Amino acid sequence: MRFFNFFTQELAVDLGTANTLIIQNDKVVVDEPSIVAINRNTGEVIAVGNRAMMMHEKTHDNIKTIRPLKDGVIADFQAAEALIQGLINMIGEKRRFFTHLKMVICIPSGITEVEKRAVFDSADHVDSKETYLIHEPMAAALGIGLDVEEPVGNMVIDIGGGTTEIAVIALSGIVTDQSIRIAGDEFTNDIIDYMKRKHNLLIGERTAEQIKINVGSAIQDLQDPPPRYAVNGRDLLTGIPKQIFTTHIEVSEALDKSIAKIEEAVLKALEDTPPELSSDIFSKGIYLTGGGALLRGLDKRMSSKTKLKIHVAEDPLKAVVRGTGIALKNTERYSFLMDRKSI
Repeated sequence: MRFFNFFTQELAVDLGTANTLIIQNDKVVVDEPSIVAINRNTGEVIAVGNRAMMMHEKTHDNIKTIRPLKDGVIADFQAAEALIQGLINMIGEKRRFFTHLKMVICIPSGITEVEKRAVFDSADHVDSKETYLIHEPMAAALGIGLDVEEPVGNMVIDIGGGTTEIAVIALSGIVTDQSIRIAGDEFTNDIIDYMKRKHNLLIGERTAEQIKINVGSAIQDLQDPPPRYAVNGRDLLTGIPKQIFTTHIEVSEALDKSIAKIEEAVLKALEDTPPELSSDIFSKGIYLTGGGALLRGLDKRMSSKTKLKIHVAEDPLKAVVRGTGIALKNTERYSFLMDRKSI
């Protein structure tokens, strides 16, 4: 048995729209943006992850950057393969010493069978011999330490880059769920549109992402507001680069409609929850995970809307990949939580 394990490489993969994280031997060994830079003329992959992100929106005609995942699912099959392969290569262990690659990959709960097959096919092309898929809300619940096997209702909201996953989990299954394609990317687009409308300033995705990180907020009334943030872009009237300053109040205004849609989905999931599980949720509250959970004041706004306690997970960005890692270590125990394909 030990001899077999020596020739097995086990990876837990959170294949996200914005970032991909990989866990090996209980350690996060890869945490990179989900982006690939490709030479247009030869089709050769120039860079993946952070190096490709540095090129994003700064390329000339010979190079294009591709984000292979859109709304949590694979939109560009070849680029997704290149991304997965490039990130696995970053781990630094030479694959020739391993004969068996085993992967657990997390997927949105609202994924179709066709989209699921695309994930399996991408795993096949990087030579995975044993591939498992686990739904993001279930992985998030495992990652924050919830006992998903108990006859107790737990509600998890995972706000990622492409999708927001809302699920009520009990007895090792998802009792009710809502998966909406409004999350971090939509927030970024909201900020870009707001800067155009309010300041006649054209900014790129990377700048909008920095605004979200530095002064992003779900509410205007923050106890400890961040300082105003300098934003550089192109003036739409003159075409000349200029700088303006923005605040968390402006960003909360920009994000208001998208957050309201997430709130609607949460209320819909609560509406569909059986009464005995509703009782559990009232007692325990709701758990927030994913990058969106870091948005200032989101817990307060959600609590005001639902009248329930809101718990932001410790290190919410890594909750899903940690849960995927737990599922990887216990594939026998949690086999009923996952879809499996082996070669």
